[in-house]
Amino acid sequence: MTELYQSAGGLDIHNRFIVGTIISIDGTKVQQRFNRTIEGLLSLHDWIAEHKCPVVACESTNSFWYPIYDCLSPITKVIVGNAYDMKVLTHKKTDKIDSEIIATLALKDMVLPSHVASRELRDFRNLMRYRHFLVSKSTDLKNRVHALLQAELFHLSEVLTDPFGVSGMAIIHGIMNGSSAEQIMVMIPEKVLNRKGAEIQELLNRKLSPSSILQLKSATDLLHSIKQEIKKVTRMALDYASEMYPREFEILCSIPGVGETTALTLLSEIGDFKSFSTGDKLAAWAGIVPKVYQSANHNVRCGITHRGSKHIRWILVQAAHAAARRKDSRFRGIYESKKDRLGAGKTIVAIARKILTIAWHLIVNDELYKEKDGGESKKKVVKAKKQITVPLTATLKEVIEIFVRAKEVMEEDIGTPQNV
Repeated sequence: MTELYQSAGGLDIHNRFIVGTIISIDGTKVQQRFNRTIEGLLSLHDWIAEHKCPVVACESTNSFWYPIYDCLSPITKVIVGNAYDMKVLTHKKTDKIDSEIIATLALKDMVLPSHVASRELRDFRNLMRYRHFLVSKSTDLKNRVHALLQAELFHLSEVLTDPFGVSGMAIIHGIMNGSSAEQIMVMIPEKVLNRKGAEIQELLNRKLSPSSILQLKSATDLLHSIKQEIKKVTRMALDYASEMYPREFEILCSIPGVGETTALTLLSEIGDFKSFSTGDKLAAWAGIVPKVYQSANHNVRCGITHRGSKHIRWILVQAAHAAARRKDSRFRGIYESKKDRLGAGKTIVAIARKILTIAWHLIVNDELYKEKDGGESKKKVVKAKKQITVPLTATLKEVIEIFVRAKEVMEEDIGTPQNV
């Protein structure tokens, strides 16, 4: 049922300022601009309170709306709407018109409220997003090192599966320290030397330029620093999750493909799973459901909507890849059965959505994940059927014998029917 308001406010939020509009049901309108500072937010608070505005709407623009929501929510209803949905109805682009359109939509109760997390959950979310930022920078540096070595014809990635593993880092540190090939070979584990010794020896005969060695030292130092920071942030996130979401964290980690990082990311982005009435609604909020265009008998399904947090979709896809590789998981069977028909990419996205809906079900019902058949699906053993050969030409006696034999075979397969 549409809620009726006598007046409504709309806020057009920018990095340095906010444009506010209050529209009444009788058509009167007031507008004012506020600086996006502590003093400006206090002025906005007093302005909304002075006009007794029952509802205020704004767009979920970046994280700019966080302090505004915290400032105004104690005195009025604050609706944070999806920016894409609200821009559909706007045809002109000025700050005053934007705030007026938002106020009009709020007055008519046409703004679909977004899921707003608490202040504590937003802090937890920002901590995990900072961790993802550090991981991304670490990946960029590794790619830089890889490109640097490739340019010097030092094909370390072709010799070792992980150039940044124990053996790879031993080689890199040895080169940076000016160690000889023999000294570097001593630092490499014996099991690696048994398999790759000749190739590593040939690789170490190549020399890097002084400029490349300088860049290599800088990149590896940064990688070490970032790795230490990632450990600190992860420890803080684990401590928070163990205090606030101990059971939810345990349940999520029981799902195939979901590890500590995935569980922490899902908890930081979603928070209370029970705030969604169904798992499908949670998947729609996460933007991992297909777009649907329907008109009469014409129904078209496109790619996923990409609405909501991109961090949820990214981490779910990583979890889906991990789950599809596990032989003792039913997700492996789903992947193998659908990848030829849908393609590998779409199948992984489908598994990612299934993992999210399963997570919702398990948390809502307070259950740990269990495979239905105890692990890898077992093929059903089909008993070979007995066959009876019927000749093209047969005497009456032979036909009777064939029917008698057929009756015996049927009774062996289905059992002798009881008398009625």
